[in-house]
Amino acid sequence: MNYADILQQQKTFFNSQATKDLDFRKAQLQKLKKVVKSNEKLLYDAIYQDFGKSEFETFGTEISFIYKDIDYYLKNLKSFAKPKNVLTNIVNQLGSSKIVFEPLGNCLVIGAWNYPYQLTLTPVIAAIAAGNTCMIKPSELPENTMKAMAKLINENFDAQFLYVVEGSVEETTAILKLRFDKIFFTGSPRVGKIVYKAAAEHLTPVTLELGGKSPAFVTEKADLNIAARRIVWGKFINAGQTCVAPDYLYVAENIKAKFLKVLIEEIKKRNYTDNVDHYCKIINERNFDRLEKMIDREKVVFGGETIREKRYISPTVLDHVTWDDAVMQEEIFGPILPILTYKNLETAMQTVVEGEKPLSAYLFSNDAKEQELFTEKLSFGGGCINDTLMHLSNDRLPFGGVGNSGIGHYHGKFGFIAFSHQKAILKKSNYLEPELKYPPYSDAKLNILKKLL
Repeated sequence: MNYADILQQQKTFFNSQATKDLDFRKAQLQKLKKVVKSNEKLLYDAIYQDFGKSEFETFGTEISFIYKDIDYYLKNLKSFAKPKNVLTNIVNQLGSSKIVFEPLGNCLVIGAWNYPYQLTLTPVIAAIAAGNTCMIKPSELPENTMKAMAKLINENFDAQFLYVVEGSVEETTAILKLRFDKIFFTGSPRVGKIVYKAAAEHLTPVTLELGGKSPAFVTEKADLNIAARRIVWGKFINAGQTCVAPDYLYVAENIKAKFLKVLIEEIKKRNYTDNVDHYCKIINERNFDRLEKMIDREKVVFGGETIREKRYISPTVLDHVTWDDAVMQEEIFGPILPILTYKNLETAMQTVVEGEKPLSAYLFSNDAKEQELFTEKLSFGGGCINDTLMHLSNDRLPFGGVGNSGIGHYHGKFGFIAFSHQKAILKKSNYLEPELKYPPYSDAKLNILKKLL
C-alpha cells in the first residue's frame, strides 16, 4: 500500500473545500455513528478476543464515548464553527475583528492499545467535526480490534477522506515520514518522543496524550469507604491498563492500617477472579512479564496471583513501598497498587512535584485546605477530588497532559480547537484614515503614538 498516494488523495480532496461544509461534516459523523451501531457485535467480539473485555465494559468505556462525542458535535458544531467576533482596539478604528475557525487539513491519528476504540476514534471524530481528512493508525497490539476498525472505516468511507492503516512499527514509521498538517498520538512518553521528532521534520503541530505515574492521596480527612470504592474501581477497571488510573497511593500514616483493611475488603467484594467477565486480560505476554517482575513478593499484602497462559494478574496490593522499589520506577499500567505512607501531606506532595508531571492526580479529603493545597501545589493534566477517572467524562473539561505526560488537549470544544486553526481577520473601513502611522514622522506624532499605545 502506497501511503503517500493516499495522503495525496486526501490533500486533493481537502483542497476541494468539501470538508469545510458543515452539512458534509455532520453527514460524515452521522454515517460513522450508523456504521458503528450496525457493527457493534463485530466490535464486541474483536475486543473480547484481544482482552477478554465484556460487552458491558466495552460499551461503558469505549463505544459510549464514540456515540457521546458524535452527538455532542452534531449538537454544537454550528456554534463552534461560527466566526467569533472580538473587540477591536482603538488604533484599528473604524474596523471589526473576528476569529475564523478553519480545519488544519490532513491529519494523522495514532491510537493506543488499552482502549482501542475510544482512544482511536474519538480524536478522529473531533478531526471530522473540525473539517479535516484523516489517516488512522490503530495500535497493532490488539490485532482484532485493529482489523475491526479497518473493516468499518475502509469499507464505508472513501480513502480520500478517512483511511485506516493496518500494521505495526514498520507501517507507523513509514507514515510518520509523510507531511501531515496535524498529528494526534496517544501512547507512552517514549514513543511520544519519536512521534514528536518525526513531526518536527515538517513543523507539524502535535497533540500528544501520554501518561505517567498518577498519584492518589488519601488523608485522614477522607471518607475511607468512598475512597476505597472509587480507587478500586479506577485502578482495576481494564485490569489497570488505563492511562489515568491511580498508579500508586500516598496514605496518611495514622489511618493506613484502617484504610488498608477497607481497601482489601472492597477488592474482595468486587470478585476480580480469572473467570469473570468484568476483569480483563493483560494485553500480551510481554506486558504480563513486565508486570510480574514489579511484584515484590515480600511486600504483597493482597493478591499476587499470576497465570501466564491466561494473561491474568489478580488485583495486587503492595505495602511498605518506597521510591526505590522497582514498581515505582515506571508507570505500572496494570493491576498492581503500591502504597506509600506519609506523615505530612505537603511534604508528600513536594515529592511528586520534584518528579515528572503526571497525567492525572487524585485527592481523597473533605478538608477545604487540603483540597486547595492539592489544586495549587501539584501540576498534572487533570484529576479529581474524591473520585478517580471521572473527570474525563465531562465534555466541558479539557483532557490532556502537561510536561512529560503530554502536549495539548481534546474532548468537547477542546477537541474541535485541537484540529482547527484560529485565523485572525481584521476588517477596516475606508473612512477615517489618520496620517499618524505614515511618514514623515515627528515628535508630535510620537507623543500621540505614546498616548494611544
